[in-house]
Amino acid sequence: MSRRRRRPNLPAAFEVDIEALSHEGRGIARVDGKTVFVFGALPGERVLIQVQKVGKSFDEATTLEIIEASAQRIQPKCAAFAICGGCSLQHLSNDDQIIFKQDSVVGMMAHAAIPVGEVIPALRGQHWGYRRKARLGVKYVRKKEKALVGFRERNSSFLADMSRCEVLIPEVGHKLELFAQLIESLQAREQIPQIEVAADADNIQLVFRHLQTLCEADIDLILEFGKHHGFNIQLQPAGPDSVVNLYPPQQALYFNPLQDSDIRIAFNALDFVQVNSELNQKMVAQALHYLDLQADDNVLDLFCGLGNFTLPMAQRCAKVTGIEGDNAMVERAEQSARALQINNSEYHAVDLSRPDSDHAWMKKRYDKILLDPPRSGAQEIASQIKRFKACRIIYVSCQPSSLVRDAAIICAQGYRLSHLGVMDMFPQTAHVESMAVFECK
Repeated sequence: MSRRRRRPNLPAAFEVDIEALSHEGRGIARVDGKTVFVFGALPGERVLIQVQKVGKSFDEATTLEIIEASAQRIQPKCAAFAICGGCSLQHLSNDDQIIFKQDSVVGMMAHAAIPVGEVIPALRGQHWGYRRKARLGVKYVRKKEKALVGFRERNSSFLADMSRCEVLIPEVGHKLELFAQLIESLQAREQIPQIEVAADADNIQLVFRHLQTLCEADIDLILEFGKHHGFNIQLQPAGPDSVVNLYPPQQALYFNPLQDSDIRIAFNALDFVQVNSELNQKMVAQALHYLDLQADDNVLDLFCGLGNFTLPMAQRCAKVTGIEGDNAMVERAEQSARALQINNSEYHAVDLSRPDSDHAWMKKRYDKILLDPPRSGAQEIASQIKRFKACRIIYVSCQPSSLVRDAAIICAQGYRLSHLGVMDMFPQTAHVESMAVFECK
């Protein structure tokens, strides 16, 4: 029996025809003039649906049965696809996922009346087992004497009951049952809400968040789990600064932003880094290609993070100035630059949602600019982009709607959108990563 009853006043199951696919990867149907977004449905299909949420302007539903299937439909690889909120496009081939994402971004630009000069072929990599970083939820269900480890159900605060994740690196994604067994064996089983996963080419690090002090027996069990399965183990009793090494005593993670490069950037498990290392390397290489850096270029890297773009750019031009809002990330970017003996980069911790024109770096001229903002975009600094007099701007986006908004702002200041393309950073999901190239008119 389900642990939750269907809420009253929701319509009974009924059939609909799917007209299109939304930007979030859900099928779009029209019922009595009202839009219904349907998870698990594809354009051209007739499906039996159950409405999950009724809204004023649209309803949300899930697919119960495929009456007439699209020729594009494939069998999802993951057994938890129907309930897990992590993926939404496993029923669509990867080739068709790319077409959908590319058409979606280009279409949004066209709708905003922003001309696109050239569409860049999509960057692609491994479709499965690509995710090297994740936060796994943990919940011990006392009534069932069972631990759940994984991701949340779609549109729910409950954890999905899953034994494998096909997009995580297999060393982790195929061992979720073993993680659950470990949690069940601990005295503090109800006091561990999450396990942070981070991996580089050589190590896999697990950070166990615990809400109470662990007894020696629990520490020994976690320690032996790490040794047996080849994991580095850290414990986190409070905030991010409380993380301590359990096994081995000395730990370090590094990523290479470029393939066949001597650049290694240190990162911590709780840092933001791109979860797909293969695509990240291709993305950095593509950005360098379109920047066309010259030996005397002065470059501005906005939202620079740990130096993912900054350090490769610094090896190819006169100077790079990196701007990042997180003080700790700025410090580690500086440390990486020193370790690599890269002396032509400088870093400033600045909140770019409130750029101050009195800052010295804001008063300088830059030949090229790279922006890699969060999902909210770069509206505030984009509004002042003209002051830097750059001839070329690269915008790396993880949210198409904010990219379109900021593209309009940039183009209004004398730039044209010369190139646009998507990058398959998150296969099997509707998440769209893209790169836009702006050139001064």
